[in-house]
Amino acid sequence: MVAAAYAYAPVNVAARVARLRKLAWLLDARFVIPGTRFRFGLNGLFGLAPVAGDVLLGVVSLVIVWEARNLGAPNALLMRMLANVGIEVAGGAVPVLGDLFDMAFKANLRNLALLEDWVARGR
Repeated sequence: MVAAAYAYAPVNVAARVARLRKLAWLLDARFVIPGTRFRFGLNGLFGLAPVAGDVLLGVVSLVIVWEARNLGAPNALLMRMLANVGIEVAGGAVPVLGDLFDMAFKANLRNLALLEDWVARGR
């Protein structure tokens, strides 16, 4: 009975987006190289592990896409978000240069911006 009541509870969009913002920031921009404005996150660090790091963080990046789906985002937006994740995972698979690409592309922050824009336009 409790699970059924939870399923119909109103979605707190602002709280979900705030949680996703923290996740995206942690993955893409948590750390800064001293003396520069260049930021990177766990995605850049774990991406240094060949294949496994990129795959693992690609799966974690899908959490943002999943939450967008749960919020009712249109398929076109979800496809764009999936493309961002795919580009980052594929690009990050290239040794050394891929890791730099991964740190610069920041798919999670891109996806968060897409989601926030969609929410701001009234879902």
